[in-house]
Amino acid sequence: MSSSTRPPASALHCPTTGSVPARPGFIVPPYLLARLAEADAHGMPRAAEAARRSLLADPALRVERERAAVATPAAPASVWAAATPTVRRTIFDAGNAESLPGRPVRDETDAPADDVAVNEAFEGLGATYALLLEAFGRDSVDGAGLPLLATVHYGRDYDNAFWDGERMVFGDGDGEVFGRFTASLSVIGHELAHGVTQYTAGLVYEGQSGALNESFSDVLGALVEQHQRGQRAEEASWLIGEGLFTEAVQGRALRSMSEPGTAYDDDVLGKDPQPADMAGYVDTRDDNGGVHLNSGIPNRAFALAATELGGFAWERAGRVWYDALVGAPGAPAPVSPRATFAEFAAATVTAAHARFGAESTEASAIDRAWRTVGVRSDDDPR
Repeated sequence: MSSSTRPPASALHCPTTGSVPARPGFIVPPYLLARLAEADAHGMPRAAEAARRSLLADPALRVERERAAVATPAAPASVWAAATPTVRRTIFDAGNAESLPGRPVRDETDAPADDVAVNEAFEGLGATYALLLEAFGRDSVDGAGLPLLATVHYGRDYDNAFWDGERMVFGDGDGEVFGRFTASLSVIGHELAHGVTQYTAGLVYEGQSGALNESFSDVLGALVEQHQRGQRAEEASWLIGEGLFTEAVQGRALRSMSEPGTAYDDDVLGKDPQPADMAGYVDTRDDNGGVHLNSGIPNRAFALAATELGGFAWERAGRVWYDALVGAPGAPAPVSPRATFAEFAAATVTAAHARFGAESTEASAIDRAWRTVGVRSDDDPR
């Protein structure tokens, strides 16, 4: 299946309630599900029905999360934290129902299960915890040792994965277009990163702040995968959701951070619509103001900076992005919940100055990356 056309405007429509979720986290964007919902015409009735059910279920899940609309404060260290930071994971099985959390099937005391999804979720939570602790000194998503929970086998042919404010939830996919969502480590890292944002800057999930929310999750998802593989920035694929598509799909992944707009080009799904710079910025009310679309712009800025700097991306560019999001000694306070691209870019440059020095190669590369994607201009200080 191949196509050279961008998705029609109708494919970018998101059937939401019109409200802004406080705790986002769906890895598959609504415009992609909208395309998939029309897959009957391409001989994929199971995928089409699965997408229609996902589109109906996802707005309801957003409303549930919005009931806790204020930013979540970090739990006191005494609540979770052990004397030595230690990962604590529990995996549940929803049994293809849509009730959470499901039946507990694996925790830190158990041997690997016979279920590959259970084991992938367990290992993915551990890999994300390891990146947070070893790269950023952060003890779990809340910084205070919060236990990591995940539910697998959610729903019937459910075409998504999400962070619900308390746990990771994974669907099995429809089997025609999407496989199981535990198969991609970048997806697991992406979703848990929504928890980090929830406990720190609380970026509002609409417009540019929402696109930054999505982008930081992609950044962390990529870093988790690279950290687990011991990959340097120049060796990495910079793909988010690699391995989710079946062989029937002409596509590599859900998104490409280094080359937004090139992740897939398929008869059913259409062409990846992400813009690579501000010249292609999508001004829309759908998808909460284009949060999954315009995230390609800050994604590319990060990939450009990390690749120019070389080495392990979490040590330099990753550290700066983390400092900008959460605040750090010598760096500014966390960015505001409604930060724009320009404000976040400025925060990363300031954070690079604070951590590496105003004349450092890190500060120069990060400033240059934001200028390349059109977020910073000659009027902005270097």
